[in-house]
Amino acid sequence: MIWKLEAKDNKARAGFLTLNKNIIQTPVFMPVGTQACVKGLDFNDIHNIHSKLILANTYHLYLRPNDTTIKNMGGLHKFTGFNGSFLTDSGGFQAFSLGGKPNEDGILFKSHIDGSKHFFTPESVLDIQYNLNSDIMMILDDLIALPNTKQRILESIKRTTNWAKRSIKHHHQNIESHTNNKIFAIIQGGIDEEARKISATELTNLMYNNTEFDGFAIGGLAVGEEKNAMYETIDITTNYMPENKPRYLMGVGTPQDIIEGIYRGVDMFDCVMPTRNARNGTIFTRFGRLSIKNMSLKEDSKPIDECCKCYACTNFSRAYLNHLYKANEPLYIRLASIHNLYFYLEITRLAREAIINNKFLAWRKEMLSNLN
Repeated sequence: MIWKLEAKDNKARAGFLTLNKNIIQTPVFMPVGTQACVKGLDFNDIHNIHSKLILANTYHLYLRPNDTTIKNMGGLHKFTGFNGSFLTDSGGFQAFSLGGKPNEDGILFKSHIDGSKHFFTPESVLDIQYNLNSDIMMILDDLIALPNTKQRILESIKRTTNWAKRSIKHHHQNIESHTNNKIFAIIQGGIDEEARKISATELTNLMYNNTEFDGFAIGGLAVGEEKNAMYETIDITTNYMPENKPRYLMGVGTPQDIIEGIYRGVDMFDCVMPTRNARNGTIFTRFGRLSIKNMSLKEDSKPIDECCKCYACTNFSRAYLNHLYKANEPLYIRLASIHNLYFYLEITRLAREAIINNKFLAWRKEMLSNLN
């Protein structure tokens, strides 16, 4: 078991995620480091925002510099110098978003770099992640856009389960030399309640010679469905996920989404939103979004968020960040990204504290009221 429950308040959970060299408190938000780095930041910045777990992208690292190079350089940790932990996705989302064509064996896709053709299988995706030496490896799943037909949703579930069976068998055959590489399956099913139940039940019951999945993710959301439908699907899906294993909501979303996910029993989150929005001039604060490009901030001496203790807020004014943004200075990206990521991580830290003190419902109500 890699996850241990510390406290629970209704469905909201606080726990400990134990990986090779780190114990991570949950709920937790993972900054996205697609190319084995978080855009605009170095790992000292990541350390200073108290992040121990970041997400890197299997698809991108397979293409460049390639997983063999990273293996030869000692794996992601030595290659990057990051003393925290890495979760790597399967690359399935990128293959899907680039028009990849799935069949029963895997996914055929073209490189966005040079147009060359590649084929991901459940086994090859794990082999790539073994080379990367990821602390948490996501298996290959069949992701679909929403809305979609019932037939395509059921086809996705069937294919995802079949690929999961191949993945757990392959991991069992390699586990003796990869005991530190944990493996998560991804639940699909669109926003159909019965489909989510089927997918979750099939995946959580999978085992091969006593080897089982270490955690489970909710995938296939924030791909076109309405917000309330997404929340209802999360609520339904967590009901069929094991109590003793970590639950990960993939690629979602706003600060409100993080809070609502925790409320519905999710432990782990990732999203590009904090850094992408920072680069585009949007800053997240406890009282809603702030557009740093606004002319009214030109002579505003206040910090971004007076409640925030991040490096940007304790050292610089809104006026200065407004100037940096308009001058197109790279320093703006660094400071804004530090703040937005700190803000997301602070949400999960405060949620954890509220859960432990049995005050989560009141905290959620106050936070959502302020954010809206």
